[in-house]
Amino acid sequence: MQRYSVLQAPQRASRRFTSLIVALVCLSSLCFFAFLSNGHNADEVAAAMPAVNTASRGLSFTGRRAGLNPLLTSQRIKLRANSEAQSAPGEADADSESPPVPEAFNVQPGIPPATARPPTPILDMVTNPKSLKNLNMQQLRQLAKELRSDVIHTVSKTGGHLGASLGVVELTTALHYVFDSPEDKILWDVGHQAYPHKILTGRRDRMETLRQEGGLSGFVNRFESEHDPIGAGHSSTSISAGVGLAVGRDMQGKRNHVISVIGDGAITAGMAYEAMNHAGFLDRNQIIILNDNKQVSLPTQYNGGNQAPVGALSGALSRLQANQPLRELREIAKGISKQLPGALPDVAARVDEYTRGIIAGGPSSLFEELGLYYIGPVDGHNLNDLVTILQEVKNTQAAGPVMIHVVTEKGKGYAPAETASDKMHGVGTFDVATGRQNKKKGVADSYTNYFADSLVAEAEKDPKVVGIHAAMGGGTGLNRFAKKFPERCFDVGIAEQHAVTFAAGLAIEGIKPMCAIYSSFLQRAYDQVVHDVALQNLPVRFALDRAGPVGADGSTHAGSFDLSYLGCVPNMILMAPSNEAELINMVATSIAIDDGPSALRFPRGNGIGVDLEKEGIVGLKGTPMEVGKAKLRRCGSDVALVGIGAMVNECLAASEILSKEYGVEATVVDARFCKPLDTEMMSQLAAEHPALLTVEDNAIGGFGAQVTQYLCTQGALDHGKLKLRPLILPDTFIEHATRESQLAQAGLDAKNIVSQVLGVLDRKKNKADADEQLRLAEVEREKARVADLASKTRNFRENKKAGSGEPLVRRGADGIIVDFEQ
Repeated sequence: MQRYSVLQAPQRASRRFTSLIVALVCLSSLCFFAFLSNGHNADEVAAAMPAVNTASRGLSFTGRRAGLNPLLTSQRIKLRANSEAQSAPGEADADSESPPVPEAFNVQPGIPPATARPPTPILDMVTNPKSLKNLNMQQLRQLAKELRSDVIHTVSKTGGHLGASLGVVELTTALHYVFDSPEDKILWDVGHQAYPHKILTGRRDRMETLRQEGGLSGFVNRFESEHDPIGAGHSSTSISAGVGLAVGRDMQGKRNHVISVIGDGAITAGMAYEAMNHAGFLDRNQIIILNDNKQVSLPTQYNGGNQAPVGALSGALSRLQANQPLRELREIAKGISKQLPGALPDVAARVDEYTRGIIAGGPSSLFEELGLYYIGPVDGHNLNDLVTILQEVKNTQAAGPVMIHVVTEKGKGYAPAETASDKMHGVGTFDVATGRQNKKKGVADSYTNYFADSLVAEAEKDPKVVGIHAAMGGGTGLNRFAKKFPERCFDVGIAEQHAVTFAAGLAIEGIKPMCAIYSSFLQRAYDQVVHDVALQNLPVRFALDRAGPVGADGSTHAGSFDLSYLGCVPNMILMAPSNEAELINMVATSIAIDDGPSALRFPRGNGIGVDLEKEGIVGLKGTPMEVGKAKLRRCGSDVALVGIGAMVNECLAASEILSKEYGVEATVVDARFCKPLDTEMMSQLAAEHPALLTVEDNAIGGFGAQVTQYLCTQGALDHGKLKLRPLILPDTFIEHATRESQLAQAGLDAKNIVSQVLGVLDRKKNKADADEQLRLAEVEREKARVADLASKTRNFRENKKAGSGEPLVRRGADGIIVDFEQ
């Protein structure tokens, strides 16, 4: 794609002056044309021109980041007020103000809210997106209010991502009103913004199964609905997928629209900019909607202060930029300018650039340089503006990608979410009246908090300890670290690749970085882990939260692969705690390791409730462990169970069942380290037990592979005396359910471990025989009881007077049965 060239220095001043004059002339003409096309009369246009001229005198050659002159703002507001005075009652921009909390939710604190679903008469008629087509603007506004109340009601019962979904209610309504899903492809990024989308696309009756086993996913899911073109549990993928959909569409001669909605921090990832760069180069028709809710970091409001609300001026200018004739005129001008000789195309490009700068101000420049036509910012809660702009963009024949910058408020319309520091980003079930969450009281704190607090304890002793996270300060617990050490905690945005290499740079300088990233999110930075950290043998520490199955977040967030993808990397030390005490000690261990990279992985959920003081932990400050040393947790002789991480507890539970119910005595070992492996312990177990089972909540290639590789190379399996069984996650994606259910599905809970042990030891046949003997013995006991009862009955007959009840003895399929008839 041809880029705008930079003019040579000697010509720059004169050409800029010439371009500015031409731009002002073009602007006047375009304003006149656009105002008339939007129903304004000539007097209104004439009134606006002095304001445009006044605004242009304040234009800076270096860009006007502050926007247009306030005089133009006031003039446009005046024009808008005049046009509203002529509007029909009830139609005068009713949604320019914040939509109120639905009446059912206007409850005073302390008063129990209604448990029934709030009345939603218009939403009740919506069975699919086509149902919106016959609604007028007033009905659409009412639908948006009902949709918002329905989201609040549903999530209060199921938990989930609330704040982001509340922020896109009007945008979702406008998208489905203007476009024709599923023919038009609407891609949501991140997918947790899509609850209103799910409701409008025929899934409302299943919303109360959200994030539950067998129910709806908490994210968009292409296997769930034809209205979800691609699944999205991770961020910043929609533009790339949209480019692919647009190219595929054009190759097949189709004419549908592709709309990528990217927001809630997703625009911060490098992948989004790579995709925009490619989209601008290809110049295919594609609509990109930036949902700007001021959330660079999830789930906290990273950038602090409140952004000024988008007013009438922004809406009017956005309509002007979105105007179909204006865009098509630009396309015609582009074609003409390419035929001009010499430097004239550059001058024409500058005219267009200055005109766009006057109209849009500074924010457009970055997207324009990437080759996108920028429109905005637009008030994302003003349905009238959203519908108008989307319709104009949809109907425009000009080619190329369009960026519509929509400003929304996360948590919009629900006071507890609007005022919460995290905008109620991710919540459990909650009380609608107060927003107070119904948190379960566990025997211990969460693993996430134990990690964060133990890192704080390490940082208090060592000023070189720093924390790094990728827009997940709440999820990783590093917000707790940031409160104590704000200058030593770094949020890099949704940019895991940068986070890892940033940590490598810190390590080179002798700093001790702890890079806290979800297990599934570190997958996005694998090359950086290998090339920038491990290959350099730099002491970067990785804390992988959400290891193994993660419950309601399902397959997109499951940490199913980390033992495999990190265990094969040279120089990497890889740990996994079985309880909160080991986690605290492993944090201390990782900080102490200063000659290479290390990683520790731990599950979602709470600790098991160990006594930290008995474990020698005071003030959450851990003690470094001997690297590569396993721990014997239970002694036996029939079978060895070697667990790693949370699976150690399942092994211990299985060993108790085996001992009490089957007389099988199991040795249980807490491996603690996947790499380096405690080879001495593995050799001893192989020599002293007829069977050895490894247990991990990880896919193939992880801990079991490490043990198998070692035992095979040592010849421990050559004589056929040892039966070796690795228990791992199955070769499939396990969908959302409770973690307990997911482990059972994977065959990794205590019950299934018991079954595996009995099978390895050939005790299943013995168990079946024993069960049959027990059944037969029970039948014999029952027969004896019945015979005794029959004997007593005969005595009863002899002694009972006439007219008494008489017992009848009969033989049934299950043995002898005695009935008494009166």
